[in-house]
Formats: sequence, C-alpha cells, structure tokens
Amino acid sequence: MTRPPDPVPEPVNGRVFASKRRVRLGDVSPKGRLRFDAAARYLQDIANDDAVDGAYSDIHGWVVRRTEMWVHRFPVYMEDINLRTWCGGYGSHWAERRTRIVSASGALIEAAALWVHVDLKTLRSIPLPSDFLPIVDLASGGRKVSAKLTIGKNLPPLSNDPTKLSQWPVRFTDMDAVGHMNNASYWDALEEYLSRHGTRRAPLHATVEHHLAIDPGNLVRIFEDEIDDRIILRHVLDNDAVAAVTQVVSL
Repeated sequence: MTRPPDPVPEPVNGRVFASKRRVRLGDVSPKGRLRFDAAARYLQDIANDDAVDGAYSDIHGWVVRRTEMWVHRFPVYMEDINLRTWCGGYGSHWAERRTRIVSASGALIEAAALWVHVDLKTLRSIPLPSDFLPIVDLASGGRKVSAKLTIGKNLPPLSNDPTKLSQWPVRFTDMDAVGHMNNASYWDALEEYLSRHGTRRAPLHATVEHHLAIDPGNLVRIFEDEIDDRIILRHVLDNDAVAAVTQVVSL
C-alpha cells in the first residue's frame, strides 16, 4: 500500500493565522459534503488573508506547485469551520503553507501547499522576500522542504483506451488574475472521478502537482489510471504534455 506522508503538527511557537467561515451551497456536492475544489479555494483565501494581516512585502507573487490534502472527514453544508495556517518549511525560492480545517462536530482536513515565489511579469521563480523568513521561521522550525514533483514520475504511458480518457473543457471561469487556470479548478477532475466511483470516500489523501500552466484556449484531456492502490488523473495538453497530475490513496 502507498503510504502518504504524515501531516506536520501545528507549531507551539511562531506565527499561526486563524480564520472562520461557514460551508455554503456553492461549495458542496449534491449530497452536501465540501468539495475538493472548494477546499482548495479556502486554502487560497486564508493564505491571502494571512499575507495581508502579516503585512508581507509581496502578497501576490506566489503560485502553487503542489497541494496535498489529508481528508479525515469532510465538513458539510452550513457547518461552521475553523481554519488555522502556518509555514511548515521553506527552500530558497518557495515555502510550504500548512492549514488545518476543523469543525466542532469532527470534520478534519489537513493540507500542505507548496507556494513558489515568482516575478509576476515573467512567472519565473525568484528568491524569497527578505522579510519573509523573519515572519515565518519560528513556526517552521527552520524545516527545509523540496520543490521536486514526485507523483508524476515513473507513470505508465498515456493510454489509448477510450474508457480511460475524457475531454476536459477549459472555461473562462477557470482562469484567474495571473491569466492561467486557477489551482482550485484542477480539483474538479477529481470530483468528477469521485462522482462515478461511489466506494472512494474519506478518509483520503489527495495530491495535485502542477507541471505546466493551462492557458485559455488549451485543449485538455483527463487520463485515468488505477495503479496498485493509487488513482492517478493526468491533465494532458493536446501535444501530450502533462500539465498536472492528481493522486488519491486511502488513509
């Protein structure tokens, strides 16, 4: 069995930012559970709120390279949830943001998102801002993290089996202010998969790795594979380049 890494516990010392919200109608599945794409938006929102509250010198120059979620129990419609976020580690040009989503009734999602610091004009990675580490270093404990993408390695070739692929429309509403498909929209493909596979339910560990940007007008296909105990979904461009890889395993 593929064993996912363990979440990083909330630090005793250092900056931890907290927020509250209620799960709304547009965030849930027809059965009322919080969807993965909505949870990904929550992660974006609290990251932005933390950066504003902490007066970070660069609030917007960050893009997500990888997001992991440990879903023990999904929050549900109209449930009040608490979110807490902190820096779980960093590298030369990137930092990992950890977030916990919990409710009084026992909902629990733990998340790790690797954010790369970029020049917004070129989208090339640049060193972390000079004021960043003094803000977050105590919470991270000086932990170093890698920006390497791993789940997309050593996968089987793309299949020609029509039952394993589907066309994926890229919508105007998928795009964000950077001009590429927003990272939360990549989780829609997992929701489509789960809607057709009723036995795949929490507790789950799900990861999305971003290899290439998806731009307006791109033609995208989703390739599905079941490899041992893993579900693998690949967002593939029309030149067969893999833009993103999603992996799901049971906890």
